[in-house]
Amino acid sequence: MASDTSTLLGGLLPFEHAPYFDFSRPDTAQAQRDAFRQVRERHVGRTFPLLIGGQHEDGSGTFGVTNPGDTRETVWHFQNATPDQLDRAVTAAADTFRTWRHSDPLQRVSIFKRAADLLRSRRMEFNAVMTLENGKNWSEADGEIAECVDHFEVFARETLRWAQGKPVYPMPDEHVTTQYEALGVVAVISPWNFPAAIPLGMSLGAIAAGNTVIWKPASETPLSSLLMIELLHEAGLPAGVIQFLTGSDDVLGDPLVDHPQVRMIAFTGSREIGCRIYERAAKVQPGQRWLKRVMAEMGGKDATVVCADADLDAAALGIAQAAFGYAGQKCSACSRAIVEDSVYDEVLARVVAHAEAVRAGLPEENGAIGPVIHEGSLKRIQGYVDAGRRTARLVTGGDRVDGLHGAYLQPTILADVDPKDPLFQEEIFGPVLTFTRARDWQHALDLANDSEYGLTGSFYSRDPHKITAARRDFHVGNLYVNRKCTGALSGTHAFGGYGMSGTNAKVGGPDYLFWFLQTKTTAQRY
Repeated sequence: MASDTSTLLGGLLPFEHAPYFDFSRPDTAQAQRDAFRQVRERHVGRTFPLLIGGQHEDGSGTFGVTNPGDTRETVWHFQNATPDQLDRAVTAAADTFRTWRHSDPLQRVSIFKRAADLLRSRRMEFNAVMTLENGKNWSEADGEIAECVDHFEVFARETLRWAQGKPVYPMPDEHVTTQYEALGVVAVISPWNFPAAIPLGMSLGAIAAGNTVIWKPASETPLSSLLMIELLHEAGLPAGVIQFLTGSDDVLGDPLVDHPQVRMIAFTGSREIGCRIYERAAKVQPGQRWLKRVMAEMGGKDATVVCADADLDAAALGIAQAAFGYAGQKCSACSRAIVEDSVYDEVLARVVAHAEAVRAGLPEENGAIGPVIHEGSLKRIQGYVDAGRRTARLVTGGDRVDGLHGAYLQPTILADVDPKDPLFQEEIFGPVLTFTRARDWQHALDLANDSEYGLTGSFYSRDPHKITAARRDFHVGNLYVNRKCTGALSGTHAFGGYGMSGTNAKVGGPDYLFWFLQTKTTAQRY
């Protein structure tokens, strides 16, 4: 197989990232509006099933999915899985693993390549579904679906690369190989903020390596996941490779993590839940025959450092885009601006100008900034802002947006934030940006590293000496120099952080598949 896969890998066309749609073009914008109309005609009001062993099933009841852009609307319904259905789903995944683990890597490549082509032709439909589920505007949704296209292409290539094994130092009288084998059943637990790209990346890592998957999406955004699974089936993925379960945490939370037939948990979400999974997975359950592997991405408190010699216009724009894009609901969002004293007021004024130019609006109508995901999230965010009114200086925003039916919050900037303030230390996950003054650029770098998280960071400077120091000493998994700290591209910006940001698995990178594999060395004596 090694020679076959090596030949095909060399024969694939050079990888190119999927281009984004230009919604300033009237024809493109109209095509997206038409996609919303078609999605509403096809999907709104429907009830969708579970998928277990390739069969559709109903659960113990259903729950509604609310449109966060207009909370008066319930867009569709999904099933509440039962404990018995969880157990049968894991058993079905384990049964399918017996054959899928031996599937030809070239088969997996063909499926991924075909899925990429199918998704290219349906991107606007997927954009529309996502917008109705999690409130992304057109550009944010399109960026995520373009990333899904890239994932299919990247994982096709990575499947071939890892199937070749690795060379070893030879023995004169033995033939020795190092190959990689699949693990088993992988539970994929994903968040609502990237409901297509994040679970797809984790699931493709699993199935590219020959594992099977229990795909458990966030309850806020299940259709973005289900459509991606159906796309994979249309592309040729055998039905039993992925089991799709929706429902409550009391059934699909701890019981899924604890299940003795689950070999690995791939999780993206909050620090609280990630740590809970890590702890529970360490306990060997009755009947369990392995130590479970956990891959966790748990958020960030991402900083942008601006040196006095930086391009201040570029820095201000990058800060504003990274802080307020998708209402700050990205683990990579800029949450802290740390600026040298001599340019602090100037950078603050420029970022404030950008923030105040952003107008909230309905995501379906491509508003510049949409809502946070739900009312509970808004109340939590406003708690931080209310505390910040007492401990820092509210420069702009801080209030709910009137006239819209959803949890809309103005872009908010709090200045003169102390490094020990919870505003500086804790993940807020909303359109709230803090400014903190640094004595000099070294002090700014020290402040940026004063965090339990370590996901992304930006460093703006024209000085090669300072940039070299930042590349060495800025302790994050993804460092961006003279650009914003959001917008990682699959295959190029391998994504994953340090510290309490998670296990540094680096989705979209050259080492990612290793998390889903185990290594086998075989020595044959001549």
